[in-house]
Amino acid sequence: MNTPYFSIIVVSFQAGEKLPETLESILEQKFEDYEVIIKDAGSTDGSLEKIPADPRIRLICREDAGIYDGMNQAVRSAWGEYLYFLNCGDTLHDPEVLENVSRMIRSSGERGIWYGDVVEMQTGQVVAANPQMTHFAMFRYLPCHQACFYAREAFSERLFDTQYRVRADYEHFLWCVIRAGLPCTHMPIVIADYEGGGFSESEKGRTFSAQEHKKITGIYFTKKELFLYRLYLLVTLQPLRERLAQGKYTAAVYDRIKNAVYKRKRS
Repeated sequence: MNTPYFSIIVVSFQAGEKLPETLESILEQKFEDYEVIIKDAGSTDGSLEKIPADPRIRLICREDAGIYDGMNQAVRSAWGEYLYFLNCGDTLHDPEVLENVSRMIRSSGERGIWYGDVVEMQTGQVVAANPQMTHFAMFRYLPCHQACFYAREAFSERLFDTQYRVRADYEHFLWCVIRAGLPCTHMPIVIADYEGGGFSESEKGRTFSAQEHKKITGIYFTKKELFLYRLYLLVTLQPLRERLAQGKYTAAVYDRIKNAVYKRKRS
């Protein structure tokens, strides 16, 4: 069997209409050298019956211990050169995404993590990723996995660490870059429309996220780095800026300013 260029992994459970919407955004891609792995934990809502008949789609129905365990199960079955994770409810931004990503990767010849920007559906704003993944950038904010394409060797030594409930993708990114030394490259394009509003953004999820962030950063950054980074965020009013970034009426202005700063970094 020929190896597909992309393995697109969609983890689902009782996804309803979100599953076919996500799949539609994949199947309308102009670039066709991909497989889709749907890892379902046992849905009974009829969503699986709405999966289109396409030879590139494989369905794995198996119980799992959560989203990251489901993603790990799918990774073990993936054949692609690059792995990409798209949640139910999220969609690829336009039909040229895979074509543009494949062209950038192939023209570079460098394997690693390639990441872009996303549109946040709740605010309608482009969330720009930092074009330079310094230690401080990785401490502060990483692009969500819906913005990232991983060379398959990013998972050859280890998968997502399922002890983390909401930050396993964050921890894995840090391991890939800081421990394994994989290069990460920004692509100046929008990859996905990100639905948001999931568990990680609930009040309980934010508590888990903060706890896991503290634990993970304690592993990957020095005490000096942690002190300086936290001091900087405190002095620059990071909690206030975070509220502005999430506000219905302030997100647009905040994102325009942030995008302008990142644009200067790229030039």
